[in-house]
Amino acid sequence: MQPSAPSSPSGAPSPETPASPAAPRFDERLTVPGSWWVIVGLLALSGGLIMFPFGTVPLLGGLIAAGVAAGVAASSYGSARIRVVAGSLVAGDARVPVSALGAVEVLDEEEARAWRTHKADPRAFMLLRSYVPRAVRIVVTDPADPTPYLYLSSRDPEGLAAAVEAVRAEG
Repeated sequence: MQPSAPSSPSGAPSPETPASPAAPRFDERLTVPGSWWVIVGLLALSGGLIMFPFGTVPLLGGLIAAGVAAGVAASSYGSARIRVVAGSLVAGDARVPVSALGAVEVLDEEEARAWRTHKADPRAFMLLRSYVPRAVRIVVTDPADPTPYLYLSSRDPEGLAAAVEAVRAEG
């Protein structure tokens, strides 16, 4: 995902909108990969096959019910969002002012795996998705907050780091 840039109705970037504090500097949705939707289809088929011995109508009901349940679960899990907007970093349910954040470290696949496993601190806030191999680690500098750092999976960790640094430079 690329950071979203606000645009005018004609599609051309508007010169006055990037200066707006409410315009997102970075916006990424951690959607599930396409292969997960194949699994959703297979689960729907399984629901239909389970109901097959009871007739055509129960077969269709099982197909629809299992498909909807699996689709809602996949969509819900993939709805996690990371945004840098209005001087804050919003990751999932967490909203942290950029002024309370320290160094931003872009993690490659190997480092991200290490910070998810043996280097992880149980007090850290982690918005991770196993299907997103890269991440950022952002130190929390607020002394009143017991959270040592934020671990955020991202398909564009460089863009996220740049957005946080840009907001910090403005403030």
